[in-house]
Amino acid sequence: MLRQLAIRNVVLVEQLELEFDAGLGVLTGETGAGKSILLDALGLALGARSDAGLVRSGTDAAAVSAEIELPAHHPVHALLSEQGIEADAGESLILRRSLKADGGSRAFVGAATVPAGVLREIGALAVEIHGQHDERGLLNPRGHRALLDTFAASDVTKVADAWSEVTRIEAELAQARAEMAAAARDRDYLAHSLSEIDALAPEAGEETRLAEERAAMQAGLKAGESLSGIDELLGGSDGALAQLRLAARKIERGAADHPLLAEALAALDRSLIEASEAEDKIERAADALTFDPARLEAAETRLFEIRGLARKHRVEPDALAELAERMRAQLSEIEAGGERIAHLDAELSKVRLHYSELAAELSRQRHEAARKLDEAVAAELHPLKLDSARFQTAIAQAEPGPAGTDRVEFEISTNPGAPFGPLTKIASGGELSRFVLALKVALAEAGSAGTMIFDEIDRGVGGAVASAIGERLARLAKQSQVLVVTHSPQVAARAAHHFRIEKVHGPDGTRTTVRRLDDAERREEIARMLSGAAVTDEARAQAARLLEAA
Repeated sequence: MLRQLAIRNVVLVEQLELEFDAGLGVLTGETGAGKSILLDALGLALGARSDAGLVRSGTDAAAVSAEIELPAHHPVHALLSEQGIEADAGESLILRRSLKADGGSRAFVGAATVPAGVLREIGALAVEIHGQHDERGLLNPRGHRALLDTFAASDVTKVADAWSEVTRIEAELAQARAEMAAAARDRDYLAHSLSEIDALAPEAGEETRLAEERAAMQAGLKAGESLSGIDELLGGSDGALAQLRLAARKIERGAADHPLLAEALAALDRSLIEASEAEDKIERAADALTFDPARLEAAETRLFEIRGLARKHRVEPDALAELAERMRAQLSEIEAGGERIAHLDAELSKVRLHYSELAAELSRQRHEAARKLDEAVAAELHPLKLDSARFQTAIAQAEPGPAGTDRVEFEISTNPGAPFGPLTKIASGGELSRFVLALKVALAEAGSAGTMIFDEIDRGVGGAVASAIGERLARLAKQSQVLVVTHSPQVAARAAHHFRIEKVHGPDGTRTTVRRLDDAERREEIARMLSGAAVTDEARAQAARLLEAA
């Protein structure tokens, strides 16, 4: 609800502070007094496009602030939270706009500087201004579907949740297919590489073992070459052992008679024993160093193959076996990817069917509610002097989305036989305002903002029609704060709060002022509206009757 409007240096307004209350409030005054200035100033505070022409002549800047009281769970609080603006849910919200004469402007929510667009979003949620050129609120087709859903008391959240599931699975499926396509490009490479590794079948540690075995065989080859012919030197017929035995036999004949020969024989015997042991060890070494040359060649060949394959895949030779397992797992994932895609496809079909069923039921509810809304609006048209007009809630097929599969727009036809069309393109200024009022009455609490402002809704009508307008405005004011700029005494008489807008001429220039009227002043103002410049006793009596009837 709009609690206060403060204006400084806007066109003819020098300094002005207005306090507003709940219920129906009217603003009256003579033509040209400046009623439009108030609406322009309020629009500025609610984020309307800035215009340097609004700055009062002779001043550098203008400023407007609007204090808005909001319930704790009003959607504006969520908007403020998204913008990172702290606001106590129990306190009023101050929207402020400053405008320089050179065209620059600044916007504030409380003490926080914000883009003008934020004020515009807040204003659209908190205040509806219905005038000849206003295209928000009921006149904006983007909000018609939500208004119809509120009128029908439809639960759109189930459809929104189902749509969320559809989009989630669609995203997962798209990602899985992309991954599958990327993996498929690698499948041939993986399969070929894996077959190479599997054919070689390298084992962990095999490269080290082969390298050591190869080194040992190469060392043995060199050692074996050094033993070549040594068996003849030791054990041949003319070898060292044969010569030692011959010498021992010759010494043995005289060893019994000469102690030194005996010692020499003992030394020879020891030499024979050592030489025999050496011969044995040499034979054993030769046996140990004896190997198949093909074995060395095979070891070298396999070692080179393992190292070559490791270089190809840029891994250590001992990591080839692990690499093969990873490739095997990747190929398995590719195969499993097809199964996952099939599973997601099936799940998507299921959730799409569920969404379609919920959307179809929501559409059925909308068509039923549209019929009732059309009847309710039609019942309001005759009292508002719109006898020839027709109203319809047009529902057309739309792309599936979180709000279902319907596009909703309120349409009117103002003349018999004329085609239906959008509200803003078919109706004239006065008709448009009365259509909005009829809609508001029919919709009752469906999506009404905390404050509704009607600009000259009674233009071009009077008598019973003006009275009907006043009665309906008063009915709306029981649910929301309603402010009306009016020339109709029948409407003004219905108000709970009455403001008079005046143009004052003084030595400092012309100024627009606004003051709240008491009961006596209200009667006098309504009498003026009835009779014109010269207020008669008859007009005062008529004003009193209007006030009493209201």
